[in-house]
Amino acid sequence: MLKLYHAEPAANSLKALISFKEKGLEFESVYVDLHKFEQHEPSFVAINPEGQVPVLDHDGVIVTHTTVIGEYLEDAFPAAPPLRPADPVGKARMRYWNKFCDEHVMNYVSMHGWHRMVGVIARSIEGGEFERLVARIPLHEQREKWRTARSGFSEADLANATRKIEVAVDKAEKQLAGTKWIAGDTYTLADINLFSMCGMAVARMFPEQKFAQRAPRFTEWVQRVYERPGVKAALAMPNRTNPALRTFTGEAR
Repeated sequence: MLKLYHAEPAANSLKALISFKEKGLEFESVYVDLHKFEQHEPSFVAINPEGQVPVLDHDGVIVTHTTVIGEYLEDAFPAAPPLRPADPVGKARMRYWNKFCDEHVMNYVSMHGWHRMVGVIARSIEGGEFERLVARIPLHEQREKWRTARSGFSEADLANATRKIEVAVDKAEKQLAGTKWIAGDTYTLADINLFSMCGMAVARMFPEQKFAQRAPRFTEWVQRVYERPGVKAALAMPNRTNPALRTFTGEAR
């Protein structure tokens, strides 16, 4: 029995959902409403003490963090369509790109998303209630991130985050000059990771960067990922975010 606790099909939740859809794995979908802070409710923290989604429950075994979830599904369901190369070199290349996405891409796209969306939500909450909600967040770093989102990220931090995103797009553009997919000539978890964390939204989030002209191979790769049936199925999952706040998917600026 596979159960996936997730939010909207964007960022980390999308990354996990695509893996399930690409592999054709049946699972119970459990929606966690981040706008209502359900990820910090005691019932959810009992499942994941970090108070974050997504979370995989496989017959009572709890797996957290999307890169780990993706690898777990490869190990647990080897008969399903693979999203990881079979050879050691291919695995290493895929894991290199996953590490790059996790450490040098995700947090910087996330900062802009938090600045544009979470900050709006945080500022709409009365001060005392905000502090009560923040006090329930298990991770210190997340508590500080919510407070920063409420007060606003600095222009210097946002500019540095934009620079990091530009570096990531340029790096992918260079890679795609020699390979069909991000880690080689096979579609892998690395493609899912970079697409979910960066590829699907950056052109719309940052129109001033003119990524279509700056990175045509990257832009073409994004479109090819969009056209995959598994990706379409994941993106078709319910999205309850206010359309005016959908910065993580690039629909709102």
